[in-house]
Amino acid sequence: MSGTRRRSSRAVTALASSPWVLVATGVVVMVVLLVVALAASRGREPETARPADLPATMALPDLPSSPPSRAPVALPAPGAPRLTPRRSDPPPGPTPSGHPASPAAGRDTRPESAPPPPPPSPVTGRYRVMEAWDDGFIGEVLLANAAAGPRPWTVRLVPPDGSRVASSWVEGAPQGTSRMSDGVFTYSSGVDLDGGASVALRFHLEHTGQNTRPSECAVDGAACTGL
Repeated sequence: MSGTRRRSSRAVTALASSPWVLVATGVVVMVVLLVVALAASRGREPETARPADLPATMALPDLPSSPPSRAPVALPAPGAPRLTPRRSDPPPGPTPSGHPASPAAGRDTRPESAPPPPPPSPVTGRYRVMEAWDDGFIGEVLLANAAAGPRPWTVRLVPPDGSRVASSWVEGAPQGTSRMSDGVFTYSSGVDLDGGASVALRFHLEHTGQNTRPSECAVDGAACTGL
């Protein structure tokens, strides 16, 4: 017993001589009490409902890494605005019957007629053969002016097949001009033919046949007589 008392007294003496041991022991006891209190308070709290499980995430389609190209769009070229022309016709007025007149009333709707043809030339021609032989002949167009005043004239002649005009002249008057184009012989007067007068245009034709009648003979567009 005396030995036990000695050990107890020694322990008390050691504790009294080391106060930090008491402090550490108190801190440990307080920590243990705090842990027990927290565990008890958590055990009394009602369990809160957990949120429903979230749905599985959906897989998104792969997006292109580069922005889509923009195709150029052709825009129409700007043009002048189309304006509706205004009519300058006067508004239709009342007719004697009391009804408004139609827009065509009072206007001449007949088609325009062609201008009248020019009057025929007063200079006419008569064809004849003056002399013929085996390889040619002399032809004549006798011109006459039926007008009171002088008039110019032009003769158009198409020689017979196989013939050609070798020469031409105006008998007893100033000479004119002649030309051959595309098989057509044309002779224009050098001076006007006096009113009421006549003059002979003659030509030498070379040919290989017997036909002495020209395919065409005209004076100022009018056919010659005597063919």
